Amino acid sequence: MAEDKVQEAPEEEVAEGEEGEAAKPKKKLSMKLMLIAGAGALVVLGGGGGAAFIFLKPKPDAAHAGKAKSEKKGKKDEKGKKDDKAAGQVTEGPDGVLFYTMPDVVVNMQTADGRPTFLKLKLTLELPDQATVDALEPNMPRLQDMFQSFLRELRPEDLSGSQGSYQLRMEILRRVNLVIAPSKANAVLIEEMLIN
Repeated sequence: MAEDKVQEAPEEEVAEGEEGEAAKPKKKLSMKLMLIAGAGALVVLGGGGGAAFIFLKPKPDAAHAGKAKSEKKGKKDEKGKKDDKAAGQVTEGPDGVLFYTMPDVVVNMQTADGRPTFLKLKLTLELPDQATVDALEPNMPRLQDMFQSFLRELRPEDLSGSQGSYQLRMEILRRVNLVIAPSKANAVLIEEMLIN
């Protein structure tokens, strides 16, 4: 009997050992599954939450939409000046002239070696009266188109020195006066000219 007990004990230990070994992989497998499932749930919830945030955000009501449109067009203050960057700014100068600062013009210029070169201009037009400003503002898209087509044909060498900037001013003045005719601008002032 003692032998039977001795023999039974190892069998039970072996049986328990087999179950213990079998139980360990099950725990590892279940931990792996839990980590994968947790990561998957995190991805699904995070993606769903992000999509909901982007696509389901509340739309502005009509009152706010109308207000936003009026702010984009620019507000006129008591002197009739516009605050909008796209329209330009009007300031009074000496002797009753008005200075109309145009939006910055940036163009890609031609170069002999094909290297990209950019020209940035900040121009101010000297105008004789408010009627000329009123004639200029509706024609801004035409002026900007004219500036783009003219300035893209220039080369950096064309703008070198004082002679180059003088010729640029005269050509821009000629083109502005053609667009706003019969009104006439007095001068073109170059506030900033950068060539990169």
